[in-house]
Amino acid sequence: MTPLHPRRRLRPALASAVSTAMLAVLAGCGGPSPAGPVTATPTTPQVAVPSSTGSPTAAAGAGSPTARPSATTTATPQPSSASTPRKTSAAAPLAGRIRPKVTYRGDATVYDAGNGDGACLYGASRDLMIAAMNHTDYESARACGAHVLVRAANGASVTVLITNECPLPCAPGQLDLSAAAFAKLADPSRGRIPITWKLVSPGTSTTISIRYKTGSSKWWCAIQAIDHRNPVALLEVRTSAGWQRLPRTDYNYFISARGSGCGGAIRITDIYGERLVINGVALRPDVVQPTRVQFAKR
Repeated sequence: MTPLHPRRRLRPALASAVSTAMLAVLAGCGGPSPAGPVTATPTTPQVAVPSSTGSPTAAAGAGSPTARPSATTTATPQPSSASTPRKTSAAAPLAGRIRPKVTYRGDATVYDAGNGDGACLYGASRDLMIAAMNHTDYESARACGAHVLVRAANGASVTVLITNECPLPCAPGQLDLSAAAFAKLADPSRGRIPITWKLVSPGTSTTISIRYKTGSSKWWCAIQAIDHRNPVALLEVRTSAGWQRLPRTDYNYFISARGSGCGGAIRITDIYGERLVINGVALRPDVVQPTRVQFAKR
């Protein structure tokens, strides 16, 4: 049986309360796998019961030190929220490389996911139906939080949440699955299998939560959205000059380098253009604060 390798390393960065520079160091993993051309699919995929896939990959890497996000959700008063859907086509105008209704081809490999934490810095996972996206399709954390339906040649399938990155030499189209997820598709001893996969918008009773990164203050802050049904394309904060779009880091936080909007209203937009405005999120570092909203199912 092919041994499982250690989990993919995080791409963390330490943010000082008065610093405007971020550090993130990429770490290597996995082996190359061929990725075929993408093929358009005519129908919207349905969500499968979570399962898994795997293949041997070597884990290595280091990043600048940072406090890890808390794995526990701390109860806080729920912020008030409002949804502002935008009439956009199913083509997802704000999507990056990973687009809905497109089938991608590649290999599935397997890694030791540990407690499920990874480069997206979500913290420990409630279940281990998770995967690390190859470096190319990870696209500087744009893939974080995406739900992906994976199919093997034998007809088995599983839906996984992208929580991690598999840096080069993981090939475009390759997914590095947790051992639990890989086992839903094939015996983990196989190590590597050909797959197809596509983005899905699952049914869920969970609402979105917001977390400020450790070290956040009124002078500098980093903000993260958690448990979103569809991939997040934009995160903005309200300032005296209006909504300000924040840049996204490779470790999946949106940065307000000079503190503009920290502790104020937050607006998040998914790849389909739906906007959610969230008020009342306290500036409490490393605390998961639930909201009352969720993106629409697509």
